[in-house]
Amino acid sequence: MGRKKVEGSEERLVLRIALLSRLLLLTLIVLWRLLFLPYDTSASLNPRCLSAAAGDGLPKTGAVLWPRVGAAIEASVVWDGVYFVRIAECGYEYEQTYAFLPLLPACIALLSRSVFAPLVPIIGYKAVLALSGYALSNLAFFLAAVLFYRLSVLVLRDTAAALRSSVLFCFNPASIFYSSIYSESLYALLSLGGIYYIFSGANTVAMLLLALSGSARSNGALNAGYFCFQALKLAYDAIIHKKNPTLAAQEIITGVIRSIFIFVPFIAFQAYGYLNICLGGSSDELRPWCKQRVPNLYGFLQSHYWGVGFLRYFQVKQMPNFLLASPILSLAVCSIIHYSSLLHGTFRLPHVHEENDMAAMPKSVETSKSSDDICDSMNNLSSKNTQGHHMIKQRKQERNKEISESIQELRVLLLQSKQRRDSILLLPFVLHLAFMTFTSLFVMHVQVSTRFLSASPPLYWFASSLLISTNTTSRRWGYLICVYFASYVLLGSLLFSNFYPFT
Repeated sequence: MGRKKVEGSEERLVLRIALLSRLLLLTLIVLWRLLFLPYDTSASLNPRCLSAAAGDGLPKTGAVLWPRVGAAIEASVVWDGVYFVRIAECGYEYEQTYAFLPLLPACIALLSRSVFAPLVPIIGYKAVLALSGYALSNLAFFLAAVLFYRLSVLVLRDTAAALRSSVLFCFNPASIFYSSIYSESLYALLSLGGIYYIFSGANTVAMLLLALSGSARSNGALNAGYFCFQALKLAYDAIIHKKNPTLAAQEIITGVIRSIFIFVPFIAFQAYGYLNICLGGSSDELRPWCKQRVPNLYGFLQSHYWGVGFLRYFQVKQMPNFLLASPILSLAVCSIIHYSSLLHGTFRLPHVHEENDMAAMPKSVETSKSSDDICDSMNNLSSKNTQGHHMIKQRKQERNKEISESIQELRVLLLQSKQRRDSILLLPFVLHLAFMTFTSLFVMHVQVSTRFLSASPPLYWFASSLLISTNTTSRRWGYLICVYFASYVLLGSLLFSNFYPFT
């Protein structure tokens, strides 16, 4: 009960810190917008929807009461936020818009026509769309911060470390995107929530959340790996501990089914794009990806419109972007090395079967008692012989010492076994982070790494461990990471909000 009370109070603290971080970021955004002119002001150019059918379902607005407020909100929408708001308003009009997955635009459209609908006559529908996006992203961030803390407690088994990590997450270097009309907050909420519920045993809830994460961001499909890890772990326990191969096969099959389910929303959206773009036209008019044996809409869009591909970004002119991404990539690599070393060291510990050890301990104690009885009997028979009494007493002490050492060894082995069970939970996080780090460095636009990796818990777990390290050099690196986080919060709020290139 006491532990739950502590965790509850720290969850509320995390929520307050998350709120403080968003207020700070909002203040910085307003300040920079007042001090500097946006580099690109084309965000305000928002023509009517191409499809008359899409426009028919929109709320009708005449003259709004607060046109300047509405115009200011509309002008604040920059970069990918322009696409998300446009899709929420008009649907998928162009081929390249299918690179933006549907969950965020769908939620924005839903909120703008329900919760925020009364504001349409006041600031206009387009401003309401933007306001809905901002509200959704920030609310999702608050919930994601709490789930991040819960997941950290579950994996690290340390509330203090979980709290430090959560504070770092609240001020992460991609903070600006978590308060903008981007899918980062929604993805973090769904992925962290799904992973938390996997380790909590609520597999159905986890499956739904992780599937939805795949309709928020394409890398959400990678979260299927956590179900694969769970299935392999349960299958191992079934074979090694329970000696039940049938149960192991069932766990593997269940894990495969759950993993496939995670891919369904992403695949369904690709099919939706294929139906809209490829069907109904002549073969000469078809786009190249439509003619492929297995049409890959998302891959084509990333390659054709954004130049994404293996080593395609390795150009001299992209050196500034590599420099911009170098801090997060360095942190990711160090985190991977640290936890890989920890896992390697843990697996080298001697294997212990906890149940056998627990069963052995009472037997040792029982042996100790019987030895004591024998020694006492011998002591009574030879009470007149002082030398014999001394020898028997010495033997008794030696026997007790041996038994005490055996029990201590068992306790150490049991502790090592517990450490192995706890450490193994880090494995899927490390593998997931390693794959995403490789992808962001060698395949994607490297500057996107800052936000692409920002929802990976090992980054913050590792950084928080450095802050309390007994090694002075490690602590200094921890402080340097905090400086990096703070500087990117400032830099991001300045550059991104004014339509300058950031990450």
